Amino acid sequence: MSQPTWTVVVPVKRLAAAKSRLRGALARVPHEELALALATDTVAAVRACPAVAEILVVTDDARVAAAARDAGARVLPDRPGAGLNAAFRHGAAAAGGGWVAGLTADLPALRPAELAAALRAVCAGPPGVRRFVADAPGDGTVLLAAPPGTPLDPRFGVGSAGAHAASGALPLVGNWPSLRRDVDTAADLAAAVRLGLGPRTAALAAARCPA
Repeated sequence: MSQPTWTVVVPVKRLAAAKSRLRGALARVPHEELALALATDTVAAVRACPAVAEILVVTDDARVAAAARDAGARVLPDRPGAGLNAAFRHGAAAAGGGWVAGLTADLPALRPAELAAALRAVCAGPPGVRRFVADAPGDGTVLLAAPPGTPLDPRFGVGSAGAHAASGALPLVGNWPSLRRDVDTAADLAAAVRLGLGPRTAALAAARCPA
C-alpha cells in the first residue's frame, strides 16, 4: 500500500523579529541573513522529502516569500500580529484537507529522510489522532501532524510539547536528531553544526571564520 502524501505548513516571522535569542550568534553575519538561512534550509529539506506533496510558507516578509518560492513552496500572506498558532491554522485551512503537518522554520540540519520517517510513523498510528515530535530538550515541538478530517489545533509556544499532549496529541519517538534540532540559541546552532547544516546556513557559519 502506498504512503499518503503530505502538505507541510511552515510559518516564518518577519526577519527583523525572528530568532531574537540567536542575535549575535555568528560574528560578522547580519542577524536577518541568519534567520533567512535557517528558514531557507528548512524549506529546502522539506521540499526534498518524498512524502511531501506541497509546502505552504506563511509569512508577511518579502525576502522570505521570495526565497520560499525559489525553493518550490507556495506562499500565503500572514496576518500581522496574529501569532504563530494563527499562522499554522491559516496554512492548515489553505491545505484543503488531506494529511497536514506543521513544522517550525528553524531546522537547518533537517534530513529529508528523517522527516519522511516521522510522517510514516504518523500514518502507522491510531486513526484520527494528532501526533507531535518534541524538540531536542523535550519541552518544545518541532512537528505537529494531523490525519485527514482532524484539525491541526496547534499549541506552539513555551512548553508546547506539554500543551500538545494535554490537547490529546500523542508524542512520536524516533531516532530523528536533525528533525528534533531546532535552533533558538547559539548553543543550539553549535549542535546543528555538529549534525551538518544545510548549504545556506553552512555558508554563513563558514563566513564568520574566514581563513
